Amino acid sequence: MNFDEILCLIGGFGKFQRILYVWICLPQIFLAFHMLVSIFTGAVPPHLCRSMSAGATASSNFNLSLQSAPDGWSELSCVAPFNRSGAVALGDGHPVGTCQGGWEYSTETFQSTTVTEWDLVCDSASLNNMASSIYMFGLLVGAVVFGSLADKYGRRIIILISLAIQAVFGVAAAFAPNFYVYTALRFMVGTSISGVIMNAFVLGTEWTGSKQRMLAGIITDYFFGLGYILLAGVAYLIRDWRKLQLAISAPGFLFIFYIWVLPKSARWLMANDKTEEAWEVVRKAAQMNGKPLTKDLEMCQVYNLEGKREVKRKHSFIDLVRTPKMRKQSLIVFYLWFANVLVYYGLSLNISDFGMNIYLTQMIFGLVEMPARTITLFTLNRTRKISQLAFLAVGGTACLLTIFIPSNLSILKTVLAMIGKFGITASLSIIYVYSAEVFPTVVRQNGIGIGSMCARTGGVLAPMMYLLKSISPQAPMVLCGLCPLLGSALTLLLPETANKPLPDTIEDVEGSDLSEEDGSVKPVIFETSLRTAGAVGGTRTD
Repeated sequence: MNFDEILCLIGGFGKFQRILYVWICLPQIFLAFHMLVSIFTGAVPPHLCRSMSAGATASSNFNLSLQSAPDGWSELSCVAPFNRSGAVALGDGHPVGTCQGGWEYSTETFQSTTVTEWDLVCDSASLNNMASSIYMFGLLVGAVVFGSLADKYGRRIIILISLAIQAVFGVAAAFAPNFYVYTALRFMVGTSISGVIMNAFVLGTEWTGSKQRMLAGIITDYFFGLGYILLAGVAYLIRDWRKLQLAISAPGFLFIFYIWVLPKSARWLMANDKTEEAWEVVRKAAQMNGKPLTKDLEMCQVYNLEGKREVKRKHSFIDLVRTPKMRKQSLIVFYLWFANVLVYYGLSLNISDFGMNIYLTQMIFGLVEMPARTITLFTLNRTRKISQLAFLAVGGTACLLTIFIPSNLSILKTVLAMIGKFGITASLSIIYVYSAEVFPTVVRQNGIGIGSMCARTGGVLAPMMYLLKSISPQAPMVLCGLCPLLGSALTLLLPETANKPLPDTIEDVEGSDLSEEDGSVKPVIFETSLRTAGAVGGTRTD
């Protein structure tokens, strides 16, 4: 029985689904906190070596400079010419960054950060970057591990486990005794982020009717954006990194009540031959939506429970590339995940230097994304394919145009970069919805998981993209332009999924080609009864 037809009868977005979305959206605020908090906890305030006064000058033989900074501070430059031995040195023979008297930091903006506590500056600055990379690697690992586990054990249990990991390790990070323990704990938080983001999204998608399915991605994006904005206020009020880490992590323990309120995915239960348990959840949803199950549907249930059924083969990520159409669609979707996140973070790093207060900049970046999320609400109702294609084309074209703008027209170049970010942000919102509709139920979480893994790979590579400036100053923006344009062209090869039933099996994707190849025929069970049930329930199903 097609689960989308069941949703038509019991309500595709009734009271049950609206309450479910409340439970899905609340954690998104805290996910944004954890994703972006390193902007503040790992910030590098103006600093100088205690062995040098603010007005001191270094040996002219090494051309060291004292840079202007807020609050009358001067910052010792960590960049100097190399001597013959290959070491960068001060006039007293100490390498730059090896401050014998210890570093002193400005407290104008931050009371403390991980940088000020563990002196992650100059020759130790790479450790700060390493922590960010390891956190992003945690997101990648979580995408792979929790994607596979969710397809095997269900969406609900993985969400609960991920929320517990996030709360426990997030709070523990606030009490980390040293940098290495802190980095390990942040890695674990990163894995949990992927577990919650992917499975909450898929759970909402699998309970939502085809006409309202886009809400699964867009509504959650709004709450992530809300967390983006709220973090600026929370960080402004809490300037100590340990207290800030504790403030964003401790509320996670409140989600313990999800054990009693978060439902299972009936679609996943049916796809995994847990029919009786699935119908129990469907009954509760129907009752809450005010559309109790009809006798015809109950008869279908009895048939499914007592009739002879074929033993279904277990599916794995190999099924994503085993058959022709599934392979083509999977590889394209994986590239779209990678390109979207690579360019999204690449642009964010490139246009973030507004010369304004860091808290105000954070809030502006959150606000800029809201129009991009909003416009997708109007386009996704009619088409997924054209929306994805168009926003990728807008983002890529705007980025490419920046390379033709003279450097003295910095405002115009910034406006084009913001248009590029607008297009990529909208495209990133769409790919969540599109992916869930392209992958069939039996491998949907595996598909989303590998897609998320490709996205995290893009996130890790985004900072490295700017190393290309040594080849050409325009190289990063050329890459930011070409990657989305290639994705836009590849999107033409994907199917249109708007207002269509979600595929449940590989056969649903391959269609008659697979049936002819392996000689299988996909049975249609109780089609007449279901149409009758639709007539009795007052809902058209054909």
